[in-house]
Amino acid sequence: MKRTVTRLADGRELIYFDRRDDADRDVPDARELPPRPDASELRYDPLTEEWIAIAGHRQGRTFLPSAAECPLCPSGPGRLTEIPSPDYDVVVFENRFPSFSARSGEYGQAGGLSEVRPGAGRCEVVCFTSDHDSSFSSLSPERVELVMEAWIDRTAELSAIPGVEQVFCFENRGAEIGITLAHPHGQIYAYPYVTPRTRLTLAAAERHRERTGGNLFADVLAAEREAGVRVVAANEHWTAFVPAAARWPYEVHLYPHRRVPDLGGLEPAERAAFGPLYTDVLRRLDGLFGVAMPYVAAWHQAPVSTGRDLSYAHLELFSIRRAADKLKYLAGSESAMGAFVNDVLPEEAARLLRSVVTS
Repeated sequence: MKRTVTRLADGRELIYFDRRDDADRDVPDARELPPRPDASELRYDPLTEEWIAIAGHRQGRTFLPSAAECPLCPSGPGRLTEIPSPDYDVVVFENRFPSFSARSGEYGQAGGLSEVRPGAGRCEVVCFTSDHDSSFSSLSPERVELVMEAWIDRTAELSAIPGVEQVFCFENRGAEIGITLAHPHGQIYAYPYVTPRTRLTLAAAERHRERTGGNLFADVLAAEREAGVRVVAANEHWTAFVPAAARWPYEVHLYPHRRVPDLGGLEPAERAAFGPLYTDVLRRLDGLFGVAMPYVAAWHQAPVSTGRDLSYAHLELFSIRRAADKLKYLAGSESAMGAFVNDVLPEEAARLLRSVVTS
């Protein structure tokens, strides 16, 4: 793998990840860009003990441009984009409209009981391919390995930034999910706090260890593999299953068979085995109703400085589509109370996904 670091016209970092050692990425960004925005605000909600990012500058971010105006395609004659090179394999760059950044700003008090501080951290965009009309499910195993190398590289570097507490790699796919750019891409958030979901699961994992002496995530994986009824697919190093208490109509978790706190802990064989299984699961989702399935794919990794002995790196994938012509909206119970109601039996979801022919 060749790693090439450069800068965009406004000073943001851009990194090319190439399989070829002779890839030439010495192409400057010829655009004239406005100054980068200051960091967002973080406001503390004393009722839920959560931090909320207030990022007003994101209101002006690019929204569903045409393919001819896509900022994630390679640059070409008369068309300058976020990627200066005329081609690329995998690219990572700092988000132009970040929810968190290292830039400073002036922040006052919100009033009431809410503490305010800068939204320090970093947000990056990961372009999986230069092909605008492609998708992650159609990537070759070699390209998926390169994407994983980029995730691993960025997790390590972002974790080393002072003040960063958690690194989150994810992909949003589909207009129904709320994407703003259709080009195949994901994002990476470097949070200045441990996220609410991670705090909850690590607290549960700690209680489980006190009761049983075991690792909660490892025990969940072992139980699902033994039961088998919700397993969608598996290989030597990974298992994909629908969780017994799935919140979403079609939800699949992918676990490596060996516990590691983050992606950097995976061995080469484990990294190589991920792509074929994951793209198979994605093709099953697309084949379920014969339409491109909208989804969120979320890597759960250990925080930077806490809970690493409890964590178990894994991917959680879910879709809001519950039928060919129906979506699962987060209505009153889910949005207001955080109490999920799932319309699809998890065992039936797993059975349907297993029945999809992918080759």
